[in-house]
Amino acid sequence: MPHLDPATLLADLDPEQEAAVRATSGPVAIHAGAGSGKTRVISRRTAYAIATGVVPADQVLVVTFTEKAAKEMVERLRSLGLPGVTARTFHAHALSQLRHFWPASHGGAPLPELLDSKLPLIGRLARQLPGHYRFTPSKDLADEIEWAKARRIAPRDYERAAGAGGREPPIPVDLFVRVFGDYERAKARAGRIDFDDLLVETVTLLETDADAGADVVAAGATVRARKRWFSVDEYQDTNPLQQRLLELWLGDRDDLCVVGDEDQTIYTFTGATSDYLTGFVERHPGAREITLSRNYRSTPEILALANRLLAADGRGKRLVPTRPAGPAPSIRRFADGDAELAHLVATTRALIDGGTPATEIAVLVRINAQVPPIEAALTRARIPFRVRGQRFFERPEVRDALRLLRRLGTGAGAAEVPRGSQLLAAFDARLRADLGFEAEDRGEAGAPARARGGAEARERTANLALVLEIAGEAVAARHDIDVAGLAADFDARAAAEAEGSGDGVNLLTFHRAKGLEWDAVLLPQLEEGTLPIRQAETDEAVAEERRLLYVGLTRARRHLSLSWAERREARRRPSRFLAALEDRPARSSTAGRVTVLPGAPMNAGRAARARDDDSPLMTALREWRTTTARSDGVPAYVVAADALLIEIADRRPTTMPALGRIKGIGPSKLARYGEEILEITRAER
Repeated sequence: MPHLDPATLLADLDPEQEAAVRATSGPVAIHAGAGSGKTRVISRRTAYAIATGVVPADQVLVVTFTEKAAKEMVERLRSLGLPGVTARTFHAHALSQLRHFWPASHGGAPLPELLDSKLPLIGRLARQLPGHYRFTPSKDLADEIEWAKARRIAPRDYERAAGAGGREPPIPVDLFVRVFGDYERAKARAGRIDFDDLLVETVTLLETDADAGADVVAAGATVRARKRWFSVDEYQDTNPLQQRLLELWLGDRDDLCVVGDEDQTIYTFTGATSDYLTGFVERHPGAREITLSRNYRSTPEILALANRLLAADGRGKRLVPTRPAGPAPSIRRFADGDAELAHLVATTRALIDGGTPATEIAVLVRINAQVPPIEAALTRARIPFRVRGQRFFERPEVRDALRLLRRLGTGAGAAEVPRGSQLLAAFDARLRADLGFEAEDRGEAGAPARARGGAEARERTANLALVLEIAGEAVAARHDIDVAGLAADFDARAAAEAEGSGDGVNLLTFHRAKGLEWDAVLLPQLEEGTLPIRQAETDEAVAEERRLLYVGLTRARRHLSLSWAERREARRRPSRFLAALEDRPARSSTAGRVTVLPGAPMNAGRAARARDDDSPLMTALREWRTTTARSDGVPAYVVAADALLIEIADRRPTTMPALGRIKGIGPSKLARYGEEILEITRAER
């Protein structure tokens, strides 16, 4: 055993951390709030147990949820003088066991090769589905298979289990059962197993009773003998299969420490549940519970917002600040999305000019489709950025859409090549016919209504809608634009995105931000239908959306900016969660102050737009647009976008020159629709 000084391991810990580190035996549950130093506690507790002779280093297993976290834990333990401690994910440790013991229960055959990904096999099966279902994203089907396997549900049992639990698959249940069964058979024919099988087969190995043969039983006993002291990080994200495997690893022993935060449970869609964390003491009578509530990351002002968000849900938990006071977080309302983007760019520029490195600034959004407009705004402002995760123009549906665009008009004569609004309508038609694109209806708040399928299907639909929106902007700027011109516009945007793949402002989703932190965090588009997302139709789903916002708030060290817009493609309402954040703080403290601002000053035109939105003139303009679109056989936005109708209602032109000066009209629209529009504006004066 390396020489470790127990006193040194305790020297710089706060009282709660020290209590957690000293609790080296028996069942222990550590509730670690955001920024409370849980990685330090896990590594120090492990070192302290070894230093005090509680457990030999080679009998320790620290379980993490990602390979990255496992590597970081290994490095942390090595820095403490413990290079031989095992830190692995559930899957990595199961793989090491199966490789050793698989031949004993399979006639000497080696462990089958692992599939790198389910998606190629599932993709082929998805394309064989009938009708529109053939466009179902493979990831949605893979996620549902993972959910089932996490509960050890076979294809033949899926329909009953899903029905009992109110589970809705991304496609009709009979089709999903067919895909699930075909996937398992295709995998078997290929002689492969997937990552879910690693856990399933390890559980089977350890559950096997004496009737299975002495070699298998001995294997299980050997597995349990090699590791006897367990520590599990991110325990709130454990699924039923992982929990069962942990129980089997533990056997009849009780040296188990679990560490987690139920308020950061944001992966329930994968089968994770915080029930194992919150019910730990009930399952392990006599277990010690320790709460780490001191936050070493964020200012008191930021933590006050996070605490207020939890309190609004009836939670008594409070993060206790340790850092000095900082700037008050801001919550801003803007007239429209353009104004919000302008503020985001200005805020980012001010932070950089004030000494905050661009790499220490993050913009968090709910879904990836919200990222491209931010990319474009930062590109125009020459602010470097980095997209963390798959970039927009790398998405397969976006690549497919742009391939379809380039084929439009191929082989036609020059006079037949579509341009302008005809090009936009033709592009829209190809996306519907070849990619199964179905534009989502808009709810009263202007947010997308419930879309068919799973989360990936909704993301796919949003991305294709954004492709059309970008095309519409290009057409509005150049009314005679052709296929080559529109493709060049997309190429320029893709190049700008690729250039932003290095260091700079971080652009990512709330989910990807888990476990990260920055000096400054900006949270735009906090609106009903976006956060909480419109598909959050149950109390449990809304609670998870609230936890997403909590994760977002607690990523910030010093600067925090929240915002929403009254209008995008339609009128929007602020997220219901903002009401809790704007409550007045207690009189005895200034730490909870938050600056609630109306956003960038609204000029008279913008104020008029808001007032005129439901006016008789807007109603008449919308009716005209609907009738004209039906007559021309094109989507309504090809005739006139909402923004153009709002501008017309705001300015109320009565002459052709006045109408022609409105951005978005252009010569072709003026010639085609000018007299009809003026007839409406004159009648409604």
